Amino acid sequence: MLFSNGIELDSRLLEPVAPSFRKQRRWDGVRTAVTPLPLQARDSVMKRICDLSSFLLLVFFVPVIAAAQLPVKPADLVNPLVGTANEGQTFPSAGVPFAMTQWTPATTDGQKKAVVPYYFTDTRFHGFRGSHYLSGSDAPEYGSVQIMMGEGEPDFANGFPTARFSHTEERATPYLYSVTLPDSGINAAVTGTARCGILRLQFLRGGKSWILVENFAQPGDGSIAIDKDRQEITSRSAVRRFFAGTGQLAGFSGYAVVQFDHPFQVGGTSSAKSMSAGRTVQNSDNGWPGGYVFFNLKPGEIVHVRIGTSFTSFDEARRNLRAEIPGWNFEEVEQHAAAQWNHDLGKVRVSGSTNDERVFYTALYHAMLLPRIYSDVSGTYPQFGGGASIETAHGHIYYDDFSIWDTFRAVHPLFTILDPQMDSEMVQSLVDKGEQGGFLPIFPAWNSYTAEMDGDHGVSIIGDAWMKGIRGFDIDKAYALMRKNAFDSPTPEAYADGKGRRALQSYLKYGYIPLEDHVVEAFHKNEQVARTLDYAYDDYVLSQVALSLGKTKDAAVLAKRGQNYRNVIDPETGFARGRYANGSWISPFDPAKPATFVTEGVPFQFTFYVLQDIPVLIRLEHGDAAFVAKLDELFSRNLYNQGNEPSHHIAYLYDYAGAAPRTQEHVHDILNTLYKDRPDGLPGNDDAGQMSAWYIFGALGFYPVTPGIPAYAIGTPHFAKATILFPNGKQFEIVAHNLSAQNFYIRSATLNGVPLNRFWLLHSEIVRGGKLVFEMSGQPNPSWPASTTAPDGLAR
Repeated sequence: MLFSNGIELDSRLLEPVAPSFRKQRRWDGVRTAVTPLPLQARDSVMKRICDLSSFLLLVFFVPVIAAAQLPVKPADLVNPLVGTANEGQTFPSAGVPFAMTQWTPATTDGQKKAVVPYYFTDTRFHGFRGSHYLSGSDAPEYGSVQIMMGEGEPDFANGFPTARFSHTEERATPYLYSVTLPDSGINAAVTGTARCGILRLQFLRGGKSWILVENFAQPGDGSIAIDKDRQEITSRSAVRRFFAGTGQLAGFSGYAVVQFDHPFQVGGTSSAKSMSAGRTVQNSDNGWPGGYVFFNLKPGEIVHVRIGTSFTSFDEARRNLRAEIPGWNFEEVEQHAAAQWNHDLGKVRVSGSTNDERVFYTALYHAMLLPRIYSDVSGTYPQFGGGASIETAHGHIYYDDFSIWDTFRAVHPLFTILDPQMDSEMVQSLVDKGEQGGFLPIFPAWNSYTAEMDGDHGVSIIGDAWMKGIRGFDIDKAYALMRKNAFDSPTPEAYADGKGRRALQSYLKYGYIPLEDHVVEAFHKNEQVARTLDYAYDDYVLSQVALSLGKTKDAAVLAKRGQNYRNVIDPETGFARGRYANGSWISPFDPAKPATFVTEGVPFQFTFYVLQDIPVLIRLEHGDAAFVAKLDELFSRNLYNQGNEPSHHIAYLYDYAGAAPRTQEHVHDILNTLYKDRPDGLPGNDDAGQMSAWYIFGALGFYPVTPGIPAYAIGTPHFAKATILFPNGKQFEIVAHNLSAQNFYIRSATLNGVPLNRFWLLHSEIVRGGKLVFEMSGQPNPSWPASTTAPDGLAR
């Protein structure tokens, strides 16, 4: 129960005996959330609440005691329903950070592209899903399992049965989701571990009740089997590729083993809209397979269901289950999940309004969902790229589902600060993929090459980690793979399979990708200018890695290629513009209109996408004043789009042109107007946490404009105090004196007591601990910072 002062108290302590519903009550500003309680727990509560007067006494005075004893924990400030409406494409995942399988209420069925398991506007509950959807994306679901429950006999006349539900009867936290289904009187809750989940199902009416296990395998791709002797149900759903090799088998399946703490009787199986009583095996030839079992229960009796999952085998799913949920103690698993979230979210502490804290920790929660753990507790996982063998991760966790085009910008830079060890393991996972498949993947998802999006930003993720001093991965193998992507093209068959940079030969021949090359072997075709800008940036990052390794020849070649952006910035108009092989520019041309040669945006935005060479770009645009005027025009014409990643760095570019107050204005405006604590509270698809990671950096007061360069551009702090805590006991404290809704301009700053007169921070200055203090003002200070010299590492 969350009180108005932000303190949460277990609402079951205040639950009356009879109601099987959840509702809101308010007495003198004290808000309580009333949730059904198991009957045996209610008995103990009622011994303490013997009459109405004692009940009211408890309601009024327990919050005061709780406020003194129970500080608000960050996990209880998270609202997992943010992003489940409008276009956020998120879902309320309950379990632990970066889980292999994420447990969510489902309001949809199937595995269609861009269909999320849960939408806030839906009114039918389809069950609890062990999901592998890429949070915040437009990708398809894959390899999932879903569990539904009910009373009497299940009705398959319209497909898998569903139930009415209401948001007033649900509770969503990072570590627990619960809901009461009013028509059946079932209280249902789910929580999870890294690879497993557990359900607590209370059947208030008792009698004949059923539990259904289902999946969404395509014909011939999966099955459900009921094993009465082992008292378990197994689910297998083969994974099919998308974006590249769409529709082809990915070479592995999602496996689930479902066990119960009550003996069951076989009910039967279902397929399409039919059911087969007494049957124990159902394949997917005639529709999605399902299997259901019966229980005879007393009123209020609780059935626990535990589920082990794996991408390797049923045996590994059982091994994961034995390791992570060996017993039936739901509350213990819930407490472990809560502790894990509080630990990870607690790496950053912020002080501000409760609303702002909720938005912040919700963003941090979303940034900690992907990439997902793919290896079992034994270290086994399916070989990357469709191989039939089983690999073993030695000394590290193997991760997958990297939405790299999005997350190289802020998600992975965030990990380099908050959890460099984990970031190192993610980098090693990318190296493992390259070793197994032959090329460093561009956008690895469902453990396959995809050729989704443009660029080669695995280079950025690896290079950013290396240049920030993160070790623990094989840099020699990493460099060889990065270099191979930059210089070599795969065979035509491998290229069609999604390996290698798209249109690399054109890029090497012309120094840009001409419009005649339509990049047909890609999910996103064309986008020639965007790809050129991407590759120039990636090449420059790789040149910095090469230089650090003493590979001076490579470094020189790659640094020169890092200047290829010049070949697609039209000097006459000053905009990024499509270009033909003969050197002529596309015409007619309007930089404010969508064009096929850029990615999900307009040329006006991509003109500023020169992350590696900002000082020179400013000179090409005729100096500071002209550059600032061009940025102003972008914003004034509403061409800035926070809802998509190509715009994410743009507000910070004013810093580089001596107009830091304009950065402060725009960052402040975005933080306050586009992110909210409500289901439609994201400005666009969350894209594996990138939209949220932008907010985290923005609220802390700095942003990684150029991943691969170990420095961050300063924006404006959103909290009066924020502290980043490191495992070695050090901390980096950010203090904003005189901060208010109007006082968001930086008047001056000090770092560890020394005046800070530059607009950037080094990564090393943050992670070694210290104190950054801002003096805030209601008026812009054009004299701060005194220096506009860009950080070392940017091209000159």
